[in-house]
Amino acid sequence: MNSAFSTLDWGVFFTYFLVLAITSVLLSRVKVQNTRDYFVGGNTVPMFAVAMSVLATTQSAATFLGGPEYSYGADLTFLGFYLSSFLAVLIVTKVLIPRFYAIRAVTVYELLEQRYGASAKQQAGVMFLVGRLFASGARLYIGALAISMILFLDITPEHVAVSIGILITGALAYAYFGGVRSIIFSDIIQAITFIGAGIAVLVYLYMALHTDFSAIVSTLQADNKLRVLDWSLSGGFSVWALLGGWLLLNIAAYGLDQDITQRALTCKNAKEAQSSMMLSIYLTIPVAILFLMIGLLLYLFYQHPELSGLSTEVVQQFDGEKITIFMYYILHEMPEGMRGLVTVGAVAAALSSSNSVLGAMASVAIEDLYKPWKQKRSEAEEMHFVKAGRNAVLLFALALSLMAMLSYYWQRYTELPLLNFALGVMAFAYTGLLGIFGAALFTKRGSSTAVPFALLGGFLTVLLLQPYLLGSTLEAWLDLKLGFAWQILGGTAVAFGIMMTAKGRH
Repeated sequence: MNSAFSTLDWGVFFTYFLVLAITSVLLSRVKVQNTRDYFVGGNTVPMFAVAMSVLATTQSAATFLGGPEYSYGADLTFLGFYLSSFLAVLIVTKVLIPRFYAIRAVTVYELLEQRYGASAKQQAGVMFLVGRLFASGARLYIGALAISMILFLDITPEHVAVSIGILITGALAYAYFGGVRSIIFSDIIQAITFIGAGIAVLVYLYMALHTDFSAIVSTLQADNKLRVLDWSLSGGFSVWALLGGWLLLNIAAYGLDQDITQRALTCKNAKEAQSSMMLSIYLTIPVAILFLMIGLLLYLFYQHPELSGLSTEVVQQFDGEKITIFMYYILHEMPEGMRGLVTVGAVAAALSSSNSVLGAMASVAIEDLYKPWKQKRSEAEEMHFVKAGRNAVLLFALALSLMAMLSYYWQRYTELPLLNFALGVMAFAYTGLLGIFGAALFTKRGSSTAVPFALLGGFLTVLLLQPYLLGSTLEAWLDLKLGFAWQILGGTAVAFGIMMTAKGRH
């Protein structure tokens, strides 16, 4: 294993954080007069900036490290997840975005208030907060794990906690003062950083292989590494899973999750919001391909020594824990300077998802929960709610940090792969929201009293389908190999079914 950071690596690392410090000060000067300014940028954010922010938000450290891991061990079928995302974004832009703008929404759950009453909005908001706490806490943990390995050459709880602190402090620097507008512009910096790091690694890996492009392609084809579509029924990213549960997950992620949709709500009008969402997915697919390509080149580097000149046994372990192949490469092969660059790439990927979720959770907590409660009891100026929003950002920064540390122990118990772990946590909250929004948008049934039962039904369905709850004996007896895609499908069906049992009255 390589030694700790060199002077050049630390130079790259501190230069990046100097840029973060300077830009956070500049972006914090955004004028904020009310909660609409703080939470949706006063609907003045340029379309391209929003698209870049959505791209940065959807790509986290799980993608940075997990994308190469998937293509290294399997093929390119994970790309289907992003083709599913493309279909989902089409649906969101046509069905949901115009409705959000018609009611001048600050949060997506205001749509439920019109259909089922204020309690439905609040209950959906609480479910989002719970789900995001779990999912974003897991993402934060994955990013911190990578940073701890590279900076400290270990993953002790103390060093993971320090790494979490580095990330959450960076996120707070943008989210606290300027709100969503400064978050969006900081996301552009993070996106450029982690994409640039990815391109640098791809070029370096290509040059490390002593062969030409045609030989690389023919070797990968011979090893069946270039398959894009999986038509089997059991594959985790099979066509059927992509058109089923993964499509639902992506609709929820882009249209029902305040974390991403908040960005679309900052645009001037619905048309610009629709364009920004479509542009974001056009930009996301090449980025996904970039990190999958890194995984394929890592496969050639380690599994074809005749191409790399390297003959060594690859043991993807670090302090007794399984690590991704990209992390193994960073720790063992990455040269001086490049290691620092890849570290800031991982930090940028983690930061882009961490700072955005702070703004999203604060907006739901204040707009959907605290503001209605406060206004019923007394008069309050807008700046009171802006200050409350900033306090909420601090509160959720602490909560996410604690959840990230809990994830440190949770993953060791479940022993799930990093990518599946980060994606799977999201399923718990999304299923209930999908069932309720489906009933609200496409039927005349459902009621405010059914909403909490639908949210709970979706959550429990996903929970009960977890392998660690089913148990290996029961799972083998039932022959169940339910991936997250099918868990989402099942949970959404249960939640929607519960809404259908209620007549269409508040």
